[in-house]
Amino acid sequence: MNHRFSLEGKTALVTGAGSGLGQQFAMTLAEAGADVILAARRVDKLEETAADIEKQFKRRTVTVAMDVTDRSSVIDGVAAGEQALGVASIVINNAGISREAFALTVEQEDYNAVIDTNLNGVFWVAQATARRMVETQTKGSIVNIASILGRRVQMMLTAYSAAKAGVIRMTESLALEWVRHGIRVNAIAPGFFVTDINREFFETAHAETLLKRIPMRRPGERAELDGALLLLASDAGSFMTGSTISVDGGHTVNPL
Repeated sequence: MNHRFSLEGKTALVTGAGSGLGQQFAMTLAEAGADVILAARRVDKLEETAADIEKQFKRRTVTVAMDVTDRSSVIDGVAAGEQALGVASIVINNAGISREAFALTVEQEDYNAVIDTNLNGVFWVAQATARRMVETQTKGSIVNIASILGRRVQMMLTAYSAAKAGVIRMTESLALEWVRHGIRVNAIAPGFFVTDINREFFETAHAETLLKRIPMRRPGERAELDGALLLLASDAGSFMTGSTISVDGGHTVNPL
């Protein structure tokens, strides 16, 4: 691996690391040389990923319970990870949920759950990890996982789209504030990838209509996010902050 993309000697924290894209991100960072703090609400979902990392890449791991909607839980999880593996200088802010509903009928509980997890949770994780970087004078990279739905919209996903648009603007704001501390803050906006959140959708006839709107005519493979991830997490992206990279098969540039 080109040394500019190497993460040897680094500790990374990945939220929502129990499955889907978070699991992919954790494996990719470990393959590039990082020790990995795996965080999620349920630790049991993390153990298999931790075992795979240790077996395949011989990297150290620790699993921590973290509810990103609870600031105290975030602070405790960051502290637990740091105690085991040191200060995380790479943070992949990935935890997220989706609940479909029309705007006229969405329940307050569902709306708040999406905003609390996908927007507020991103901030609490960014704040807690950035504070430790500043306190220990550690330069680092925070990568927030946004979505192309932060730039375009889809029916029945008002809360999700609003949260992801907020993540993109939050990324820019945090980048501006924290650059003086040597902390870069960027985002990745994935298009449609098959994960646990949308797996059932891709088994329906509606998926065919969606795929026709993607210039590449297919959903992404999880490994196709690796390039953007490593660029932003490593020294290869050392002059990038406040950027959002779309990885979507051209979906956001399709004709209206």
